[in-house]
Amino acid sequence: MTAQRSAEACAEGPEGSEDLPSDALTRLAGLHGVATSFQPSADRTVTASATALTRALAALDVDTSTPAAVAAALAARDRELRERLLPPTVVSWSGAEPEALAALPSGTRLRIETEQGETRTAADRLPPGVHRLTATTPDGRTTTSHLVVAPPRLPTPTGRSYGLLVQLYSLLSRRSWGMGDLGDLTELATWAGRALGAGFVQVNPLHAAVPGTPTDPSPYRPSSRRFPDPVHLRVEDVPEFAYVEDRARVRTLLERAGRLREAVLEKGALIDRDAVWEAKREALELVREVPLGPGRRAAYADFLAREGDALEDHATWCALAEVHGSDWQLWPAGLRDPRSPETARARTELMDRIDFHCRLAWLTDSQLTAAQRAAREAGMPVGIVHDLAVGVHPGGADAWAQQAYFAAGMSVGAPPDAFNARGQDWGLPPWRPDRLAESGYEPYRRLLRALCRYAGALRIDHVMGLFRLWWVPQGHAPTEGTYVRYDAEAMLAILVLEAERAGAVVIGEDLGTVEPGVREALRTRGVLGTSVLWFERDWDGDGRPLPPESWRADCLATATTHDLPSTAARLTGEHVELRDSLGLLTRPLEQERAEAAADTGEWLELLSRLGMLRGAHGGHCASEEEAEIQAVHRFLLRTPARMIGVWLPDGVGDRRPQNLPGTWDQYPNWRLPIADADGRPMTLEELAGSSRMWGLVEVLRGGIGRQE
Repeated sequence: MTAQRSAEACAEGPEGSEDLPSDALTRLAGLHGVATSFQPSADRTVTASATALTRALAALDVDTSTPAAVAAALAARDRELRERLLPPTVVSWSGAEPEALAALPSGTRLRIETEQGETRTAADRLPPGVHRLTATTPDGRTTTSHLVVAPPRLPTPTGRSYGLLVQLYSLLSRRSWGMGDLGDLTELATWAGRALGAGFVQVNPLHAAVPGTPTDPSPYRPSSRRFPDPVHLRVEDVPEFAYVEDRARVRTLLERAGRLREAVLEKGALIDRDAVWEAKREALELVREVPLGPGRRAAYADFLAREGDALEDHATWCALAEVHGSDWQLWPAGLRDPRSPETARARTELMDRIDFHCRLAWLTDSQLTAAQRAAREAGMPVGIVHDLAVGVHPGGADAWAQQAYFAAGMSVGAPPDAFNARGQDWGLPPWRPDRLAESGYEPYRRLLRALCRYAGALRIDHVMGLFRLWWVPQGHAPTEGTYVRYDAEAMLAILVLEAERAGAVVIGEDLGTVEPGVREALRTRGVLGTSVLWFERDWDGDGRPLPPESWRADCLATATTHDLPSTAARLTGEHVELRDSLGLLTRPLEQERAEAAADTGEWLELLSRLGMLRGAHGGHCASEEEAEIQAVHRFLLRTPARMIGVWLPDGVGDRRPQNLPGTWDQYPNWRLPIADADGRPMTLEELAGSSRMWGLVEVLRGGIGRQE
């Protein structure tokens, strides 16, 4: 059975699924934004199972346990929508009157309390922000809503730029403690901006991971998206480190850090995040014993005041995790509620540890801010591009602190498609759209504000999640899921509002199956898309590689990503051999080889026809492979894309993917250092001196200001 046919078989309806939903259940689901069907392809529609609908509605606190309960819930929802004057959150783009306000009864009085505490009327020009709106009808009915006033779109980046894409942990320098850190990021950005003329450096999510041994190495399954992970700290750059009194312990820790670095760079060891964090934690415990000076103490106090309850909750979870383990769902019952009396007592008892974790968040935030400042001072128009993961670990800090906003018993994933017949379950609890709207999107706003504070641009993983997410009931196969819709207008308005305030560019990762209209809506609001060379074909025509002039301009264009083979591996076909060695192929090896070679051959033929393949014989490249990688990037420069991203390992011919989807312990995902074509790990210093890297840079630097 082919992958396509298998996907269709699964999509027809999972074995053992319940009967099709009743008309009442279908209507009830629709009124709550729960999709009753989905389209795996343009010509096919699949009905969601009753299980999917009832579980999704239950996660929204809608009782569907009996036909009578469904009827009662349907009547209640109908009545609510009929009698409701305004939705919980209303969006106004640059002061334009929203349809919801225009639909109010004639004579309705509107009172608006702005973010700044001023009282306005609907006739006043409102500043951007999330305001409080009170509407009073002539018959005395009153309602309140959140009013989001957002700019109509984000400004378009001025000029074109190219930049480097890197998984930070993989970029070790001679000063790293066994994995890349924020000192390395600052060094890379400064070098790339000043010496290479690069406009940005994009990194993986630096969110706080779930502690424990072994730690999940994936940066896309964090404990918290709101706060960064202190494992990325450059300990020596913390001012107080120089004043630690126990110099013998400092020397011991530095020697330990050197051994961790040497193991990765010289002995072929994998990056050991747990060992790195253990060494850094010990060093940071020493650092905390050094009193802060008056200025530093004032800065720390400002940070605590700015972050408020969110930081205290995060630090409390970290302190409780040290005692009870890293899954709050297994803690003593009283501690599972962040607002319980038991938790309040624990906050008092653990005050010292809570302060330690608050201090770590401050130090990490400070170094992230310094990295962005260094990037801009190096001449980068954008600077650091940070990555926002699609969700958080169900046992982590955000899921504990923000329980009211997460859909209990559900997980985010993806439906069956031609590439994955079983669908996908990512193990991430989804946000509840109703609770977000009722709060004026408070947790989403605070998340964006925090990330944009030290980001020149923000990449949003699976940006389609602003519109809808595939909810999978826990304990069920992904095929038993269904889409749940979010208020995309509100989600986009908050995104534009916070990014515009911070002066940040926004890039949406819109690869894969994208609902019709999503890319257009994102483009309207100034959100750039993501285009990867190997996927850009004329899918509506002959399926051939898309010529450069047909690419979209509003995008970040790249040759590959962290989830795909490196360009060298794809050009040589080594990615097929790797998957075969791990037993991941679903078709005969020769068939996979032939298909991969045909795909690559079509691209190389186009590159040759466009005069971009200049060959090793010209003396500028050491090999045909190097020449082909340069040609791929000449092609990207020929497109109108506003941003060109270069996978940093491509600059030195690295063969190995950083992540191989579909594997767990069969492949060292998220634990490999950048290496050369022979698999030898390379330091940042060596990379900066690589003739191969400089050859690729010359192509980019020479072509970014003009069309080749």
